[in-house]
Amino acid sequence: MSETSERFDVAILGGGIAGLTLALQLKRTDPDLHIAVLERQRHPVPEAAHKVGESSVEIQAHYLRDVLGLEEHLNRHQLHKFGLRMFLSHAGNEDITRRVEYGQIAEAPLAAYQLDRGRLENALGTIVTGLGVDFRQRCKVREVDLSTTGDHHVVRVLDGEDERTLKARWVVDASGRAGLLKRKLGLARAVGHRANASWFRIDREVDVQQWSKDEQWRARVSDGLRRLSTNHLMGPGYWVWLIPLASGSTSIGIVADDATHSFEGFNTLERALDWLTEHEPQCAAEVRRHLAKIQDFRVMKDYAYGCQQVYSEDRWCLTGEAGVSIDPLYSSGGDLMAISNGLITDLVIRDRRGEDVQERTVAHNQVYLVLSEIWLVAYEGQYPVMGNPQAMVAKVIWDTIIYWAVPGLLFFHDKLRSLGESPRAFANLQRTWLLHTRVQEFFREWHLVSNEPASDVFADPYSLMEFIVDLHNGMAAGLDDEELEEQFGRNVILLEELAGQLVSTVIERLEQRGADDDAKARIGQWRTDELLREAVERYQQRDPDDPIDSAWITLGAQSAAVAP
Repeated sequence: MSETSERFDVAILGGGIAGLTLALQLKRTDPDLHIAVLERQRHPVPEAAHKVGESSVEIQAHYLRDVLGLEEHLNRHQLHKFGLRMFLSHAGNEDITRRVEYGQIAEAPLAAYQLDRGRLENALGTIVTGLGVDFRQRCKVREVDLSTTGDHHVVRVLDGEDERTLKARWVVDASGRAGLLKRKLGLARAVGHRANASWFRIDREVDVQQWSKDEQWRARVSDGLRRLSTNHLMGPGYWVWLIPLASGSTSIGIVADDATHSFEGFNTLERALDWLTEHEPQCAAEVRRHLAKIQDFRVMKDYAYGCQQVYSEDRWCLTGEAGVSIDPLYSSGGDLMAISNGLITDLVIRDRRGEDVQERTVAHNQVYLVLSEIWLVAYEGQYPVMGNPQAMVAKVIWDTIIYWAVPGLLFFHDKLRSLGESPRAFANLQRTWLLHTRVQEFFREWHLVSNEPASDVFADPYSLMEFIVDLHNGMAAGLDDEELEEQFGRNVILLEELAGQLVSTVIERLEQRGADDDAKARIGQWRTDELLREAVERYQQRDPDDPIDSAWITLGAQSAAVAP
C-alpha cells in the first residue's frame, strides 16, 4: 500500500446526483476551484434500475436545466413530465375511469422531467470530469477529521488499492443515507413521519390510459399524455407511483403509512404483488402479465428523517439525503438538493473571495431547515387523508399553490441565498410556515368529520382556479429585488385568503348537510382558533369584485362561499 497526500478547495463525499450536481455548480461558478468527488461505485452505472427519485418538479427542473445548463441532456435523453396525476380510491379500484382524477389536461408553461437516474448520473460524471473535477470512482471514505481551527480538513480514503490522504478547505457530505458526517457528529433528528416504501422497475411502458376502453374517459387527456405524468394511485394511508423512463422502462413503487399498512405486507416482490392485487388490482394485473420483464426490487423502511444542522462555520456541509429525507410524494428531495447546493455554492465562493461567511452560514442553515420543515408538515400525519377524495384534492391544490408561491418564487429568483439579509422576506417565510402547519392540521381534522365517497370527477387544477397559471408563471417572472419582496408579500396574503376560504367553505358544507356532534364540536374549535379566525377575516376582506371560486375545495361543485 502506498500513501499520498493531496490538497483541494472542496472534497465532496459521494458522487450520486447531489454530489455531482454540486461539483458542476461550483465549477460553473468558479472554474478555478480544485474539487474532488469521492464515489464508491464505478461508472457508468446501470440505466433504469439504478436509483429512485425519478420525478422532478419545477425547482429541481429549473436547477438542472437553467442553473446547471443541462437543457440539451434533459430534452434529448430524458422525458418531459406531464405533471402530477392522482387517482383516488373508489369501489375496490377495479375501474380507473370511476376514480376521482386530479391532473392537468394541457402542458404546463414551465417544464419538468421524468429522470432516468442512471442515465443522468452517467452524464453528470462525464461533464464534471471534462471540466476538471477529480471524479474518483471505487473510492471509499474511511475517515474524516474536521478542523475547528481554520486548517484544512483531512479525508482518508481507500482509492482503489491505495491509501490516500486528502486535505480540503471545505468538506461536503453528499453520501446519501449513509450520512457520513451526520453520524460522526451526532446530528440526526427524528421526525414524526413514519412510512415505508418498496419499488421495482419493469422493462415495459405501463400506460394507465390503456386500462380502460372508455373513449370519453380517454379523450379527457389526449395524445397519450397520461402516461407521461407521474401517476399516483391513492388510497387510505398509501399511494403507488408509476413513472415512465426514457429507456422504455416504468418505475413502480408502493409508499405506505406504517400505522396503516405493515411494511412486512409489501417488503418482498411476491408480497408487493399480493399487496397490489388487494389494493390496486388493475396495476397488479398489468405487472403480473409481464413478470419476466421486472428488472429489480428494492425497499426502504422508515425513510424520513431530519437533521439538527446542515452547514457549519467550520466549513463543512451536508447536502441531499446526507442531511434530510422527507417523502417522495411531491418529489421534494430533488428540490431540497437544489436549494442546498445553491446555498453551499454561495458559501464556498464567498469564502474563496476572502469574505467572512460565519453569519451567512448560520442564516443559510436556518433558511434550509425552515424550508425542510415547511415540506415536512405536508406529509407528517397526512397519509390517512389520502383515502378522502375531497379533502385530498383540496390538499394537493393547497400544497401546489404554496410551493409555487413561496419556495418556487424565491428559488427561481435566486433569493434564498440572500433571504437572511431581508427581515421582511424572512418574516413572510416564518408566517407561511405557521399558516401551512395549521392548514395541514385542518385537513386532518376535516377528514375525521367528513369522508364521503366520490367518483366520476375530473379535477384539473388549472380549470378550478383561474389565477393558478399566474402563480406558476410567476416563478420565472424575472422580478427585481423590490418587486420580488412585494410579490412575496402578496402571495402570503393570498395564502391567508385561501386558508380562510377553505375553513369557511368546509364549515358551510358541513352545516348544510347536518353536522353530527363530532362535526359540531370541531366547527366550534375552528371558529375559536386564533390563526384560522384571522385567515377567515382576511378572506372576508378580499375584494368582492375579485372572488375565488371555491370549486377547488368541493371537487368542482359550486358553493355559496365562492365570494366573501
